[in-house]
Amino acid sequence: MKKQSLVSRRQILSSGAVLGGAALAGSPSLLFAQSTMAPMDELREVIRGAVITPADTGYDGARQLWNGMIDKRPLAVAQCTGTADVMDVVNFAREHKIPVSVRGGGHNVAGKALRDGALTIDLSRMRAVRVDPESKTARAQGGASWAEFDHETLAFNLNTTGGTVSTTGVGGLTLGGGLGWLMRKHGLTIDNLLSADVVTADGRLLKANATENPDLYWALRGGGGNFGVVTSFEFRLHDLEPIVGGIAMYPENKVREMLHFFRDFTSDAPDSVTTMAGIFAGPPDTPIEGQSAGWIAVCHSGPAAEGERLVRPIKEFGPPTIDAIGPMEYRALQTMFDAGAAPGGRNYWRSNFMQELGDDAIEAIIESGRTMPKPGTMVLIEHLEGAVGRVGAHDTAFSNRSAKYDVSILAGWRDAADDQENIAWTRSNGDALTKFATGAGYVNYMTDDESAARVRATYEANFQRLVEIKQKYDPTNFFSGNQNIAP
Repeated sequence: MKKQSLVSRRQILSSGAVLGGAALAGSPSLLFAQSTMAPMDELREVIRGAVITPADTGYDGARQLWNGMIDKRPLAVAQCTGTADVMDVVNFAREHKIPVSVRGGGHNVAGKALRDGALTIDLSRMRAVRVDPESKTARAQGGASWAEFDHETLAFNLNTTGGTVSTTGVGGLTLGGGLGWLMRKHGLTIDNLLSADVVTADGRLLKANATENPDLYWALRGGGGNFGVVTSFEFRLHDLEPIVGGIAMYPENKVREMLHFFRDFTSDAPDSVTTMAGIFAGPPDTPIEGQSAGWIAVCHSGPAAEGERLVRPIKEFGPPTIDAIGPMEYRALQTMFDAGAAPGGRNYWRSNFMQELGDDAIEAIIESGRTMPKPGTMVLIEHLEGAVGRVGAHDTAFSNRSAKYDVSILAGWRDAADDQENIAWTRSNGDALTKFATGAGYVNYMTDDESAARVRATYEANFQRLVEIKQKYDPTNFFSGNQNIAP
C-alpha cells in the first residue's frame, strides 16, 4: 500500500463522502482492514523508519539506554528517519491518545528517553551534522552525539561548547543548558544556539530563533524537552585554538588542601580557563589505586604559552601524584572522561548549584569522599562564572547564572546488588550539600525521582514564564516525559 498521511488515510477508510458516499462506506474489505489493523501496523504504513514493538526481536536493543539502571518497557519505539516521520508520529500518538517520550542520544541519567507503555519518538537514526565554514555555523540533527558533532566541526578547525563526555547527545545536553570545557570562554551550549527546528504537540514544524517564535527559542535554551521535539539545532562555532589541558591527581591526605587551592585558583581564573575538581577512587595500576584521590582537570583555550603559564600552579601544587596536564588535541580533551562513562553502567546522581565554596561546604565534600563506595563514584565540582555568568538570569530559561560552582554527587557502578548502597550514599551526601546551595540543580544531572518542587526551584526565576509558554505550545502536556513544567 502506498504510504499516505495519517489524516488522509483515516479519511479514506472512514468517510464515505470522500469517494462517493455509500460505495466506499459499504466496502467489506476496507471496513475489515480498518477494524483489524493494529495501531502500530498503521504507524508502520506511514513512516519511513522502523516501528519496534515487544513482539519484535530488536525490541530489547531499541530500549537500551546509557544508564544501565533504566529498564522501561515502551509500547513501541518509532525510529524516525527525518522530520516528516517525527511529525507523523506526534500526530499518530495524539490522535490515538498514546503518551510519548523522546529519545535523542539516550544519555540522560534519569532515563527520560523511555516511559513504560508509551510510544518512544527515537531520533537515533537522525545523526547528520552539516558545517558551514563561511558563516561559522553548524546544524546537527536531534540524534547526533558530540563525538559526531566534533568530527565534522574539527575538520574546519571550528568548535563550540559541547559537554565533557563525547557520547552525550547534542539534543539533551543543549536543552538542559550545556556545561562544557569551553563554557567560561564561549558560554553554555545554549548561549551558542542560533536556531532550532521544533515539532510541536499539534504536529507543526516551527523554526525558533531570535525573530521567529522568540518565546519558544527562549524556552528551549534550558527548559528541557518540555516544548516539542527538536529535530535540528543550529550552533555558532568558534575558531579552534590550541588547548593546554588534562588532569592531575593527588593522594587522599592532600584532598582538603587541594580543595582550598582549587577555590583560590578559580577565584581569579581568566575566562580562557575552565577547571573542574573532585574526589574519586584512584584508578587501578597507579600509585593511588583504591584510595579516595583528589583530582583537578583543566582546559585552557588560547595561545599555548599563555595556557602553560596559567595552568602551572595546578602542576606545582602538591605536587600531584599523577600529572597529565599539557598541550593536547581538543578531541582528546573531549574524550578524556569517556572511559569512565561507558554505556551500560548503573548511575544515580545529585547536583547543587553553589554561589560560594565555603569551608563548611568543603568539609561536607570531603566527608562525601571519605564514605564513597568504590570504585566508580565521584564528587564533581565544576567552576562556572566567566561567559556563563555574564548572561542575564532572564535572558534564557537557564536562570542559574550567578552560581559559581555546580557540585555533584555522581555514583556509578556495575552490579545491581550494589544499587541500595550507591543510591543511599548519593542521596545522603547530595542532601547534605543543599544547605550550602542555591536550592537549584543542573537539570541534566537530575534523576527520575527528583520532586516537582526541586524542578520548580531550579527554574524559579523564570518558572511562571515557562508555564505560560508551555500553555501556548503544549496545553495538554503532551510532552510530559521530562523534568516536567506543567501548563
